[in-house]
Amino acid sequence: MLDASTASGFARLTLGHLGQTYPYKLDLVLTGPEDLIGPAEVHPIFHGSFDWHSCVHGWWQVLRLARRFPDLPEATVIRARADAMLVPDKVAGELNRLDRPMSGGFERPYGWGWLLALHLEAGAHPDRPWAEALAPLADAFAARFAEHLPKLTYPIRTGTHFNTSFALIHAHAWALQHDSSLARLIEQRAQDWFGGDRGCQAWEPGGDEFLSSALTEALLMARLLPTAEFTCWFDSFLPDAARGLPATLFAPAHVSDRSDGKIAHLDGLNLSRAWCWRGIADALGRDHPVAAPARTAATAHLAASLPHLADDYMGTHWLASFAVLALDGESVSSAATSIGG
Repeated sequence: MLDASTASGFARLTLGHLGQTYPYKLDLVLTGPEDLIGPAEVHPIFHGSFDWHSCVHGWWQVLRLARRFPDLPEATVIRARADAMLVPDKVAGELNRLDRPMSGGFERPYGWGWLLALHLEAGAHPDRPWAEALAPLADAFAARFAEHLPKLTYPIRTGTHFNTSFALIHAHAWALQHDSSLARLIEQRAQDWFGGDRGCQAWEPGGDEFLSSALTEALLMARLLPTAEFTCWFDSFLPDAARGLPATLFAPAHVSDRSDGKIAHLDGLNLSRAWCWRGIADALGRDHPVAAPARTAATAHLAASLPHLADDYMGTHWLASFAVLALDGESVSSAATSIGG
């Protein structure tokens, strides 16, 4: 579990790159030479941490840590930097980028989900104006979800940024508090896409994946279905999980080169699998035969990657956020809401 000492280390790590502009991977369609400007001009808030989405969930992470451990030595710095950065004029600058030509696919859906998670976390700090400032940006991405999901005929099951389930876990949590119609839409689309899934083969991981297609889908359904319905669904989805099958879901991925940004994704896979396995075990309940092997698998995945968060900037700029997901009990457990209810 996440403790104050570990949280402090994560906070220091992430504060070190939230404002680090370079190197930066800019996602921008150029419409003319005037678009060749620096990251901080393109993204007034989210111009650090190598790329936009990593900066977004880096902010989510430090706000979460400051709330969960308000006496952290780093908490004062976190609040001061958030007071300076999460402000209306900078949010307006971020919104301007969404109005550009050919921007409809910008950060879809990974960054969309993380932005909503950031706004939800900001709202858990009622003494600060951060959530109010971020609200227009959150509303803009919620509107994009509402437009996109009805026409997404097939879910995207890859283990990278395009994964549908992972983004919807975050989006649904936000929508439960802010947009009931979006929550219902997510519930219905999840049922359409995943409700009939049986006998998952779990042919993973791919060589650059940081999400488990199988386990993020299962965690999404755990968040949406009541316990009895989820248990029935899960037992059909992974019918041999109590025997540790498919074995690929229970064995941590090997990371051969942490300086390679794509291969380093596999550390994120280990951390996100730990998060998923812990959440699935909680949803199934202590007495379910998969609960114990799920928790054992989570421990093994954490052990494989937690020691390597600071090995190379290709992992350092984002892995601590996934470590917080895996270790923070608040991120692991979430009340289920009945699909359609």
